[in-house]
Amino acid sequence: MASSTNFYRSQAGGSSIINYGYTDFPWRLFVKDLYYFFAYSWSIPWILWPFYVSGSNGFNELSATWGNMFCVTLHVFLLVLQGVFLISLPLCLILPVWMAVGGIGVFVLLNTMLCRLLNGSNATYKSEAKYASPRPEHAHEQWVFVNGVSVGRHWLQGNLNRLAITFKRPILGIHNPTSGIIFDLIECLVQRNFSYATADVRNVYRVLKDVLYDPGKSKVVFILHSQGGIEGGLVIDWLLQELPQDLLSKLEVYTFGNAANHFNNPHRHVISQQLIHRYPFLAANTIVTETSATSPITPIEEPRRRPLQLSTAMLSSSRTALTGQDRAISHVEHYAHTNDFVALLGVLHFVTNTMGSPQIPRFVGRLFARSSGHGGHLFNQHYLEGMFPLVQDPETGEFIGAGEENSFMDETVGFSTENVSMEDSRESLEVTVASTWRLASNTPEAAVAVHGVDPELAKRKEEIKVRDLCRLWSYRNGRSPKESPPLLFLEGGIPRNATL
Repeated sequence: MASSTNFYRSQAGGSSIINYGYTDFPWRLFVKDLYYFFAYSWSIPWILWPFYVSGSNGFNELSATWGNMFCVTLHVFLLVLQGVFLISLPLCLILPVWMAVGGIGVFVLLNTMLCRLLNGSNATYKSEAKYASPRPEHAHEQWVFVNGVSVGRHWLQGNLNRLAITFKRPILGIHNPTSGIIFDLIECLVQRNFSYATADVRNVYRVLKDVLYDPGKSKVVFILHSQGGIEGGLVIDWLLQELPQDLLSKLEVYTFGNAANHFNNPHRHVISQQLIHRYPFLAANTIVTETSATSPITPIEEPRRRPLQLSTAMLSSSRTALTGQDRAISHVEHYAHTNDFVALLGVLHFVTNTMGSPQIPRFVGRLFARSSGHGGHLFNQHYLEGMFPLVQDPETGEFIGAGEENSFMDETVGFSTENVSMEDSRESLEVTVASTWRLASNTPEAAVAVHGVDPELAKRKEEIKVRDLCRLWSYRNGRSPKESPPLLFLEGGIPRNATL
């Protein structure tokens, strides 16, 4: 099956009040989710398709390994067990109380024990050192991954190892533990429609906030899959309320098969938002400069503590950004298969806006929507295998990294499916190209020239390939995008816009 990729430019902000967004009444959101569940039900078989047991050795979730077969067997048993339990719940109304309570108690105990076998006891996991060891040039980075539905520790470890070998960086995994497929889906509805932070959401928030406050890290790459997109979106909402702007600017977010119903990333200045709507070309060529106060601060001495000594130099910094990229979070990209049931309920439903109305929920970020035989929802087997395939050492047969020959990256992106009524609510293509490849020169023309991209590329859509717009691709095999040094605050630089 020939594949094709459509590119959707990021939505801009605005003053409109949005219905059918995460701020609507939860029961309305729930009813709409039920409606679209059946509307997109044709794509349910594609969640696991193509169903093959080879390819990339043991990395793929359905490859024929003992660990994978154990996980699949437990999930099938849990699916039957939970289905029978839910169907039999009405019987509790006619059974004696002691019998109903006892039966529910036995089910809960058995379900908990089986899920514990899948999940293990750790809240976080790390990729194995044999796939990626720390490098000095990446010391200022922290890569964080949050998994999706039905992923226990074995599949999470496979996700982390696959990411590590692809990007040659150690990956920290914050585990979103599974409770079985049916209960995981119920949890998704609660998180998505009630904006309720379950225990795993709170854990993601705690770990990510600690990483962002680490003074030795000036870049935090946050990768989300499936339900992880819901949890990551909720965490980002909290971070936007609480964290200083220069800490938020460390974040880069990349999602796959995102199941969320919103994704926030506001502009930092209203002038940037206005230019996006009214003068998109000007937005692609205008620099916003912000200089912090330079007056010294008198330290306050606390009991039993030495006073903090701050120099004027540390309190002075200059921040610059193209108006098109003048957002709280430096970069957000989404990847989705057009026949992925989860993505159709999530990112595809809200970003592509089949309703044809500018009054849509905010789902900020650029979207690569791919139609191909590599469809499906599994992270390793479908998304990474199709979008970032690995290559093997010809002598040892070991996987050594991402392949440079990549059919996905070589695809010419399409723009024809974008709704005409949405043109004024998205960033211009000039903004997309300029802000994706911004360098220290602060000039879009110089930035794209360094990367070998014609400054007029945005005007010739038929020549733009995925690799020209995909920032995540520039991290493959230990590479990094060209950026503006210095990166760290203690070196005299700031995180703000260093990660653009």
